[in-house]
Amino acid sequence: MEAKIGISAEHLAEVAHSLSKILADEFVLYTKTRKAHWNVEGPDFYNKHKFFEEQYNQLADIIDDVAERIRKLGHYAPATLKQYLELTHLTEDDRGKNDATSYIKTLLSDHESILIHLRENINNYATALKDAGTSDYITALMETHETMAWMLRAHLS
Repeated sequence: MEAKIGISAEHLAEVAHSLSKILADEFVLYTKTRKAHWNVEGPDFYNKHKFFEEQYNQLADIIDDVAERIRKLGHYAPATLKQYLELTHLTEDDRGKNDATSYIKTLLSDHESILIHLRENINNYATALKDAGTSDYITALMETHETMAWMLRAHLS
């Protein structure tokens, strides 16, 4: 059923497509964080294993929230690995070692890439697409990624 929420159908479709790309990014980052959790090795294994678990749990919540935001706008969320890989701007390939530092650098780079993408689009949602709700949502999502990136960065000092 069409969402009649004061935003044109065309704008809703654009927002939903943009959010689908964000969902894909979040899913790829979630998967890479799970990989780090499962495969990290080294003298700090236990602490990093738990740390990566906290991060992937946060990302799982983000994934659910982004998908639900798409549904609130009257569109369907992509939900296949093929769709995610077609929509994401991240890469699956990290080519790092199984040590915490390699994983942290890879994950930090992805968080920062997502942050730049989010920041570049916040105003577009509110002004061009007339969707202040998504603009606010993306602002909060950006702040969450800033905190997650900070936590990763702190491990590199």
